[in-house]
Amino acid sequence: MAFTTPTYILFLAIVFAVYWTLRRLGPQNVLLLISSYLFYLTWDRRFGVLLLVSGTIDYLLAILLGKAQKIRLRHSLLGLSILTNIGTLVFFKYFNFFSENFQLLAKSIGWRTDPTLVKVLLPVGLSFYTFKSLSYVIDVYRGRLDPTRNLVAYLTYVSFFPQILAGPIDRAGNLLRQLLAERRFSYPLAADGCRQILWGLFKKMVLADNLAPIVNLVYGEAANRPGTALLFATVCFAFQIYCDFSAYSDIAIGAGKLLGIRSGPNFAYPYFAQSPAEFWRRWHISLTSWFRDYVYFRLGGIRGSAVRKILNVMITFMLSGLWHGASWNFLIWAGLNGTAVLPAVFLKTGARPAAISKFGSFLKSTIRTSLTFGFICLTWIFFRAETVGKAFLILKKIFSDIFSATAYRSLRALLHPYPAYPLAGKTFAIFMLGFVGIEWLQRRREHPLVMDGRPTIVRWFVYQGVIFIVIYFGTYSISQFYYYQF
Repeated sequence: MAFTTPTYILFLAIVFAVYWTLRRLGPQNVLLLISSYLFYLTWDRRFGVLLLVSGTIDYLLAILLGKAQKIRLRHSLLGLSILTNIGTLVFFKYFNFFSENFQLLAKSIGWRTDPTLVKVLLPVGLSFYTFKSLSYVIDVYRGRLDPTRNLVAYLTYVSFFPQILAGPIDRAGNLLRQLLAERRFSYPLAADGCRQILWGLFKKMVLADNLAPIVNLVYGEAANRPGTALLFATVCFAFQIYCDFSAYSDIAIGAGKLLGIRSGPNFAYPYFAQSPAEFWRRWHISLTSWFRDYVYFRLGGIRGSAVRKILNVMITFMLSGLWHGASWNFLIWAGLNGTAVLPAVFLKTGARPAAISKFGSFLKSTIRTSLTFGFICLTWIFFRAETVGKAFLILKKIFSDIFSATAYRSLRALLHPYPAYPLAGKTFAIFMLGFVGIEWLQRRREHPLVMDGRPTIVRWFVYQGVIFIVIYFGTYSISQFYYYQF
């Protein structure tokens, strides 16, 4: 039941109608819980029990933590929750990685091993709902939250259907508190939810799904493609993954608004960042803040010696890389980004900037933004390439051909539409340029379709225009969101 299918739209409409008909908190939460499990089972019926069991364990552990007075007992209960959640995540997500690398290591030193590998399937959404549940227990342990005894509300918090597959990782301090409070229908909030869903559908169906074939084609033939084509495909991937993942977040947050649930933004126009550190404050905000609060600060943050500061940053980023997947590619990707963030840790703040003209300020910010975007694009190569060797091959070709005028002729074929991606060419270029321009103009708003203060006729003209573009130019093949694999 993908977000972009009529089936999901019908499902959401039915839940919306019944939900607000019930009016009372208890029945509303029961409906959300049932709907969330039905939604999850359409994706992965094999692991519905795992979702229920893991959520119930943390619910019970949090109640015991609320009663426990002895420090040793509290440590044991927290350790049990961490062991259960991280152990489950490690087993399902990293078993294949460790098994394959163990066989390679054994082979390199002459050991004989069974060539048969047991492939462990990854439950969809496991990384996201595990972090939600674990953060709740940690917050109860720290005294930031009182444990709830409302099992229905807690299981709904863990499995809330708009967020369960790919976030945002909404914490209990926000989402669970709303599920425990009376909710009343708000037309402005619901209308804004519809607008945010519409913007998400545009980014996914019109932009991300039309960029994907270009990236797949060029990266699939990396050995035979010139560096300029690989560079072009890398930039396309940068926009593909942003449009794809932020689209999911928009649709998820918008669906929550329809049900009276508010979530914070998960993306804040990250490609307008002027440094890698700023980029990571704007990209996948719920995950970045999770690692900041539960890993980075616990390691010591910016306290301690220079070596300790570096270690704190690098450990946090490397764990984030492992969260994305069991692959050396993700570790290199995380290491590069962690290294790029280090200067921000040591820069002195509070100094008054020197006076500079408006043009000078614009030029300075433009250069910084361009350099940051260029660096992020290069790191995306390790994120997208299937192997480390392929990633280095792509980098080598890009830097070999970047100053070759003849190599740019190969881009013509990628800019002309053909059956694999019929929207390529001038029309798609206009959409992309328009998208970047609109995001820049609306960069101080939660999403670009927030148009408060504009004349009604202008707002409805924009809404109808986006709807027409989605229907006429959008893809209708069921293309899964990129972050489902994490």
